[in-house]
Amino acid sequence: MRSLALALLTFAAFPQQQEDAVIRITVNLVQVDAVVTDSKGNHISNLEANDFELLQDGKPQKITSFQFIRTQPAQIAETKPATPGAPPPPPTPLKPNQIQRTIAVVVDDLGMSWESMAYAQQALKKFVNEKIQPGDLVAVVRTGAGMGALQSFTSDKRQMLAAVDRVKWNPLGRGGISAFGNRDEEEEEAFATLDNFRDRIFSVGTLGAINYVVNGLRELPGRKSVVLLSDGMRILDNQGNTDMVLESLRKLTDLANRAGVVIYTLDSRGLPTLQTTANERGPRDRNPITASDRMQRRRTDYFESQNGLHYLATETGGIFYRDSNDIAGSLAKVLDDQQGYYLLGYSPGEATFNRSYHKIQVKVKRAGLTVRSRTGFLGIPDTNAKPTPRTRQQQMLAALTSPFGTGGVPIRLTALYSENAKSGSFVSSLLHIDVSQLPFQQDAEGWYKANIDALLITFGDNGAAIDESDKTFTISLRGNSYEVARRNGLIYTMHHPIKQPGAYQLRAVIRDAASGKVGSASQFIEVPDIKKGRLAMSGLYLRTPADKTQIAEGQQAPQDPKANPILRTFRQGQQLIYIFQILNAKLDSGKKPQIDIQASVYRDGKRVFEGKKLPYQPGDTFDPKRMLTAGQLRLGAELTPGEYMLQVRITDRLAKEKQNTAVQWIDFQLDPR
Repeated sequence: MRSLALALLTFAAFPQQQEDAVIRITVNLVQVDAVVTDSKGNHISNLEANDFELLQDGKPQKITSFQFIRTQPAQIAETKPATPGAPPPPPTPLKPNQIQRTIAVVVDDLGMSWESMAYAQQALKKFVNEKIQPGDLVAVVRTGAGMGALQSFTSDKRQMLAAVDRVKWNPLGRGGISAFGNRDEEEEEAFATLDNFRDRIFSVGTLGAINYVVNGLRELPGRKSVVLLSDGMRILDNQGNTDMVLESLRKLTDLANRAGVVIYTLDSRGLPTLQTTANERGPRDRNPITASDRMQRRRTDYFESQNGLHYLATETGGIFYRDSNDIAGSLAKVLDDQQGYYLLGYSPGEATFNRSYHKIQVKVKRAGLTVRSRTGFLGIPDTNAKPTPRTRQQQMLAALTSPFGTGGVPIRLTALYSENAKSGSFVSSLLHIDVSQLPFQQDAEGWYKANIDALLITFGDNGAAIDESDKTFTISLRGNSYEVARRNGLIYTMHHPIKQPGAYQLRAVIRDAASGKVGSASQFIEVPDIKKGRLAMSGLYLRTPADKTQIAEGQQAPQDPKANPILRTFRQGQQLIYIFQILNAKLDSGKKPQIDIQASVYRDGKRVFEGKKLPYQPGDTFDPKRMLTAGQLRLGAELTPGEYMLQVRITDRLAKEKQNTAVQWIDFQLDPR
């Protein structure tokens, strides 16, 4: 472990994956992905094209393209904290070419009981903490909430867990309190018509929400999958009708096949007891034949309720997991199934694109192997290219909904949560703009001008937009200020009051009106509930001792531009100061806090430095609700250049054990001396 000098001040990579393979259905090419396993479920990755047989509508097709795509990220063991109870390592930011698996976990709160939801939430937390690996891009979304699927994808486990915390039972959905009801026979008959109607309506609502997620996944990298947790979905209603649900299922599976998305489904009810239980009110008629008929109807209804989940998985090449109380184990199996896949292509005949449904069958010739693939597609060719956004709104929306920053105009966003007595909780958004990429126009008086559109949006629950700021301004520079700005960039600051505590994503988009160049950046922000009186921290603010600049809107970056609080690029041997607020500290009998502060530095998810716990020493006057403090690190020459994470953990020795710790972290870069 490398050493760093640490002092407390008192204040009043992953290997680049090959280019994404795209599932195509065009007039010249149809591509089908397939997974091959042996009798024990182990994936087979050493097959060749002549080991496969590919059929369309029962007719053999010549395989004209073939490759195996490996998608499982390398298993990286997390660094165990040296201090018991210490938080996990900070996340490592990912670039698009580092994403290997893109996973949307869809929780069907429109169709899950209170009982199932409670078990599912526990399983999802275990799944995120133990199974998600570097290289995974994940979203946790709910079918009953406002859909903002693209805004929810992240590699940050904090954001995933915050989404899991918002997974709640929906009393307006079709799920009751228990996964299996205990109505008597007369009640079942009385409620049959109403339940049948509700079930169909909410099933279509669930499929519509998944449709939105799948459509968004089309634009994302990596092996793409949807994992649906639901208490079931009927295709046939109680009268044998298939009208609404089956049509929605067909449209969804066709969209998933064209988007290259595999759908896995999990029956969240677990292993059921289909017999009469002790807490169940029995039928009025105790005739054995009547009781037997009732049990048979219950079993039939249960299996019918699984048909929709089975259909979704089978038609898209996924797996339906059922009759298991281990939801976390089933989720782990989904990841294990995504080690890699074969991509087979063939040239379709002219009669293929007649808008009819065409069956696809992939066979493997080697004995003892099983192949799983998509089962068909509609005879409608995909468009060759997605239209390029043209209007101001289209360009900014495209940048806004991308999970990755776009660099037409390079920008860097630093969002810092703070709190004060007057305005309460707010976020300061520090935005660094690389104006060297802007096509300035010079007027007759020598002023260089550029018109800029700026959009800042806070996304909350399930990707829903909470607050936004949209403005247009003009950058006017000349003489030396123009040259300095082009060299060092400009800094803008915007303050946003946060009305409610919670987890948010802040996204910023900058667009040059003349050229249409767009830049975007985003950051996850968690705002604690200060009113509860629990220990909390503000965001971390980094600077050097020499940097005393008060950042104001439109200000040029300082002469050492890289070491400013937004870019955070420091040099070997420099001092790094981190500043933050301690909120809601407890006081002892002498009216003094008992706070310990500990700093750690990580690189690529591994801890390279862990400092000692140092006690916070307040000045003569301080506000225990919001104590301003700072620490200092000397970045030694033994640290190699690269990207790092600074993590600061505070512990209140006077608070309850489950409420005595708060953690914040922030990234920075180290350049050579």
